Amino acid sequence: MKISRIARISAIGAIAALALAGCAANEPSTPAGSDAPSASTLEGTIKATGASSQTAAQEAWTKAFQEANTGATVVYEPTGSGTGRENFLSGASNFIGSDRAFNDEEIAAGGFKTCTADDIVEVPVYISPVALAFNLEGVETLNLDATTIASIFAGKIAKWNDPAIAALNPDAKLPDAPVAPVHRSDKSGTTGTFTAYLHATAPDVWTWEDDDTWPIQSGESAQQTSGVAQAISAGAGTIGYLDASQIPDGAGQVHVKSGDDFVAYSAEAAAALVESAPLATGRGESDIVFDVDPASAASGSYPIALVSYAIGCVNYEDKNIATLVKSYFEYIISADGQKAAADNAGSAPISDAVREKAQAAIDRIVTK
Repeated sequence: MKISRIARISAIGAIAALALAGCAANEPSTPAGSDAPSASTLEGTIKATGASSQTAAQEAWTKAFQEANTGATVVYEPTGSGTGRENFLSGASNFIGSDRAFNDEEIAAGGFKTCTADDIVEVPVYISPVALAFNLEGVETLNLDATTIASIFAGKIAKWNDPAIAALNPDAKLPDAPVAPVHRSDKSGTTGTFTAYLHATAPDVWTWEDDDTWPIQSGESAQQTSGVAQAISAGAGTIGYLDASQIPDGAGQVHVKSGDDFVAYSAEAAAALVESAPLATGRGESDIVFDVDPASAASGSYPIALVSYAIGCVNYEDKNIATLVKSYFEYIISADGQKAAADNAGSAPISDAVREKAQAAIDRIVTK
């Protein structure tokens, strides 16, 4: 079947129960004991850069937040996760979105010029499948396993009628045509998620470590998520990875092998992978990061799931900036904020348990 935007978000209802608690979108309430002011007092502008995967979600979040807080403005520029993290280090962004949290070495090095101290807040706000979409006339779905996917993107499978693809899709009319894999040219957390999947599940073929920068010279490159989507639409025989919220209309869908099943991407299936993942150890109290292992994906879960983060400071020089960031973070993790993202981007709402941990981290932002 062809994948439409409505089909991409249809699974949300099945997991809506994960996000029943939280603040109303038109009334971002302040938790008891919090220093954040009521919505009516919020004024000023905060600027952010980062993950292009969050684009649709950020559009929904900023619109609802600004409608509820008419004196506040949130500007989010989808530059890509790598640029976002660089801007946070340099002090160019008040907060960022990133498909990868800062790693242990980066946190130990510190030097976050956006902050007045090295303590940072990292909270998961956006869970979404990284989909594989393709443009192949007459073919709407394909079953692919990890070894075959890795072989395609490593440049070891050159034709669509390759025996490895044909064996998994005996009923598909596969052409004797070149495979044109598309990857991100910019530093990207989506690339990090995808290469982590390849390395964990097909290490004999994909011998490179997971990395936010595409590690080899192969295939076609495109800037940001929108560029990958455009390249897939424009080129016959193309296949690429991108956040499922931005799959181009009419693109074919890859069902990825997980356990004994071939699983279509969906918010529900991505949530199943992430919900079973432990939190990373050795992190600070304001640093809530998942340790997702694609190789441990259970049958029925989608094994390429992106967990994207909102990242800010515990301490800001400007306390009004701190208040705005804190209030905005509280809204986007709320049940209504998560529903807004689900409706606009097809993402999976965070669970109540994750929300509770995220709220405790956000509460540490100093606003006085």
